Amino acid sequence: MSLMAAGPLRAADGTTAVQARLPLDYYLILAKPGADDPAAEVEGIVVEEFDRTADFSTVGLDSAGWTPSGDGWWSSAALSRSMRTDRELLARVVPTSRGAAERIYRQLGGGQLPPEAVLRTYFRDHQPIATAPPLRLGPAHPPTGFHERRVYRVLFAKDLREDQVASLRTLWHSRVDGAPRSPGSVVAGHLDQGGHQFAWDVRRVGRDVAWCLDVTVLLGDGPSTGVGSVLHELTQALRQRGLIPVTTERFF
Repeated sequence: MSLMAAGPLRAADGTTAVQARLPLDYYLILAKPGADDPAAEVEGIVVEEFDRTADFSTVGLDSAGWTPSGDGWWSSAALSRSMRTDRELLARVVPTSRGAAERIYRQLGGGQLPPEAVLRTYFRDHQPIATAPPLRLGPAHPPTGFHERRVYRVLFAKDLREDQVASLRTLWHSRVDGAPRSPGSVVAGHLDQGGHQFAWDVRRVGRDVAWCLDVTVLLGDGPSTGVGSVLHELTQALRQRGLIPVTTERFF
């Protein structure tokens, strides 16, 4: 798992803590509900970026959209909300890569997709995400050899097919009947990196209406800047299999 730069982070008082950026998230909006094939008729493209605190919890979401029949790029917080809550629209949203978005943008007559620095200038309708103080779940103190224990939960909209779950098990070398994990987990993984330990699992939540990624982080002596990178890459693995991230919460 490769490390990436930390995203745009904010301190607790709202000031910017880190200026580095993670890549934007790209989505295709299909014209026909229920189609999962990116080759299907595309109605528009949406790019998004979560606004995060210094501990990587999300406090907001920025987005911009483009349609071939429109007049340039526009921003809509309402669309970002609907992409995660409206069943009809959810069926038409396909997470994609920048490379695929570039091809579609060109095919639809948009020309060269703007660089990400330019795309961010189209973020004009910010969507705040409510936050709360971290809950304490699990032991108060980390195991010997670590100085801090963190637990994160990333919530997702849409659903995973069994073949997509199997793909995650292959990616993370995990089996449902393998090592002990949380009840309800369908796939899990583990990583030692930068002097820290990361353990995660994926399960259904909310009466089986959503999915979540729970990540336990044990911080060692190395710098903690890589935590955001690992959380980002785990989240992207689920995006690549069709899920749409909603928020990242820190339990403690």
